[in-house]
Parts: sequence; structure tokens; C-alpha cells
Amino acid sequence: MSSQHMLKHQQLGLTDDDVLKMYAYMLKARKFDERATLLQRSGKTAFHISSIGQEAAQVAAAFALDKQQDYFLPYYRDYAFVLTIGMTVQELLLAALFKAEDINGGRQMPGHFGYKKLHIVSGSSPVATQVLHAVGIALTALMRKEEHVAFVTFGEGSSNQGDVHEAFNFAGVFKLPVIFLCENNQYAISIPAHRQVAGRVVDRAAGYGFPGQRVDGNDALEVYRAVKEARERAVRGYGPTLIEAMMYRIPPHSTADDDMLYRTKEEVDYHKDQEGVQRFRRYLLESDVLTEDLDRALHDNIAKEVNEATKYAEKSPFPAPEDVLRHVYAEDGGEV
Repeated sequence: MSSQHMLKHQQLGLTDDDVLKMYAYMLKARKFDERATLLQRSGKTAFHISSIGQEAAQVAAAFALDKQQDYFLPYYRDYAFVLTIGMTVQELLLAALFKAEDINGGRQMPGHFGYKKLHIVSGSSPVATQVLHAVGIALTALMRKEEHVAFVTFGEGSSNQGDVHEAFNFAGVFKLPVIFLCENNQYAISIPAHRQVAGRVVDRAAGYGFPGQRVDGNDALEVYRAVKEARERAVRGYGPTLIEAMMYRIPPHSTADDDMLYRTKEEVDYHKDQEGVQRFRRYLLESDVLTEDLDRALHDNIAKEVNEATKYAEKSPFPAPEDVLRHVYAEDGGEV
């Protein structure tokens, strides 16, 4: 098949099976998100911060990285990203319900993740601190001459924190193998982008001496291309890249937020038609990679997985009171 007749995903080196898997991860993240919201509304967990509208970019980015070698520092909306890297719906629900079987013992706030085996570095409540941590990991890779990159995400609201500018500067000076992905979803809690960012986030890269690229965050294949190119630059020693992926946060900031106080239903409905999962679905249907029957089967299988994971997580025990001091003090001279 000539390049002129190849589909866009094939031109990028992705197979039909690859893009079907990408779509499945997007659906899985969406259904997890919807279930977590229901659990919060029924009083079974404290709160939930949704990622609906941002899944396509997150899955695409994960597919462009090396899951075995790279290090990942996601921010609190990156459910689709961590699922694609290797976390399961069951693990996310155990964490959301603060159960003892959670990989962090029910200690983490929802969306903070942290999974050593998968190279997912735990986040912190103060936004943007993970950006400096990513730079530290990238510095280690440079010093040890290891071919892996640090990949970190943050919102456009977080991009105004001092930590981000310090990270950009240090990474630029030392040409560190780090990829900065700004998921610009148009709102920092209740503040629209034009009230919080002077100019464009992507243009800040030039001031720190490395490339920046703005992409359509609703176009999964465009995000995949940008992240893949950024990774290739990084491992060849050419330093960091800033990618600003433009998208839209469809739900409220969190389940504690009333978004109709600062935007309109018409605005949200408009963006529901533009969001990345439906756009990717249309692309797959038009490319004859996906059929309506296969789409229904994927939905059914993922719904079953989410239902089973929910039942398991709800029945799973909470941590025992005596577990509160586990991993806090060293015992018998051993490691903490």
C-alpha cells in the first residue's frame, strides 16, 4: 500500500489493532469515570475529579511512550493515562474507596496514583510539584546515560505556578530528557483560560530554550505524533519539549463544584460534540477499522469489567486501625 493510500494511523506506524486498543482504553476510562461519579453521589467516596473530555489525549500520549523504560508523573485527571500504562479499573476503584487492598494501602487521595512497578510517581495536592520531580528524574537519566524519559502532565492553571517555570528553566539549561504535556482544558477550577494565562502556554518554551508545540487535544493521532517525536528528541540528547494539548473539561471541576455558576449549558453541549473519544470513534468507523457490532461488544465487555471491579472494591475491607502507622516508622532497624 502506498503512503498516499495509507490511513493516518498507519502513516504514524500504528496498526489497526493498536488504534482499536486505544479506543478501548478511552472507553474504559470513560466508564470508570462515570462509575466513580455515581459512587461519590451515593456517599461511598468523598469526592471525584473527572477526566471526561481529556481521555483521547491521555491514551495517545501513553501509546507514544515506552511503558517499560520511561517514568510517568501524571496529574490528578489522568485516569485514562494510568489505565493505558497498566493500572486496572479495580485498582483505581480500590483507591477511590480507600480500601486496604489499594496499592497504597488506602492512604492516597483519589487521583494521586503512585505505582512503583509501573514507574508512576505519586503526585501531591499542591499542583505542579510533579513537574519539578520529573526534571529530577530526567537529570538522573542524563547522569546515568540511560535511555528513558520523564513524562509529566499538568493543566494550564498549574502552568502559572513557579515550580513549572523553575522546571522549564533547569530542563532547558541542561537539555534534559523530559516531556512536558499541558492538558489545556480551558478552566482552572472556575477561572477561564483568558483570565489566567497571558499569551499561550506553548510559547513559554521558547523563553527557556527548547521547542514548544500546540496540538488539538481532541485529535488522538496528532497527540500521539507530537509525543512520539518529543520522546525521540529526548533520547537522542536534544532535550525537553513542551506540548500544549487543547481540549475541554466537560464535567465540573470536581463533584464539589457547580460549573453552571461560571459557564453555560450551551457551551458545554457544544464541546460534547467535539470531544476526543467520539471523534476517534468516528475516525475508526470511517476507516472501516471499527464496526457498530464491534463497538457494542467493546462497550458491553468494558461495562462488565467495571461492574465486576466495583463489586470487588465495595466488598473489600477497609484498612485496620493498627495499620495507620505502617510505613511510617522503621521496624527493627529495617527500611521504612
